[in-house]
Amino acid sequence: MARHLDLEEQEQLDELKHFWNQWGNLITWLLIAVFGSFAAWNGWQYWQRNQAVKASVLHEEVERAAAGGDLGRLEQSLKDMRDRFGGTTYAQQSGLLAARVFQEKGKPEAAQAALEAVAKDASDEGYQAVARLRLAAMLVEAGKHDEALKQLSGELPGEFAALAADRRGDILKLQGKKDEAKAEYTQAWKAFAPDTEYRALVEVKLTALGVDVQALKAPAESAKS
Repeated sequence: MARHLDLEEQEQLDELKHFWNQWGNLITWLLIAVFGSFAAWNGWQYWQRNQAVKASVLHEEVERAAAGGDLGRLEQSLKDMRDRFGGTTYAQQSGLLAARVFQEKGKPEAAQAALEAVAKDASDEGYQAVARLRLAAMLVEAGKHDEALKQLSGELPGEFAALAADRRGDILKLQGKKDEAKAEYTQAWKAFAPDTEYRALVEVKLTALGVDVQALKAPAESAKS
């Protein structure tokens, strides 16, 4: 019996050796790849967390400079943020905050540069849209209507579409293009929820251009019924 078991064990050992000789290298490399990928993923996650922590500290510096109205310090902090953590959400938030302060303090060029950076580099579409809308408003104030329209062209996230259409209507009206302005205001009116105050404002603009808003409401109400 013991002899029989010894033979079975030897056969199993031989089969294992044969299997390992055939597939051992492949298994080893597969394990190295799996554990290497796992280690790389953990390293990437750690790096991202570390970057986020450092970016949050620098964002606090931007906030302090903004609150104190220290424009020199604000410019330097914003530059450091862009150079070191330009791809983070904190960089986008810092850019929008700095732009507002620059504009309030009478530095439109610095404000425009901050907004352009967010509009160009932000990974978040929402922050990009906010930057483009604010940048368009600044350009309108500077009389640069065509440039403002360019900021509002192309696709924007759905929640910003109505605001962009309303802003385009304002610009076209300033340019004397009333029919085009009507079309943009109408698009904005349809996109805003009926109970929003902004829709009521768009109605005023449409009425001022001679549009019968009640005629717009009729199809919308019949569609509901």
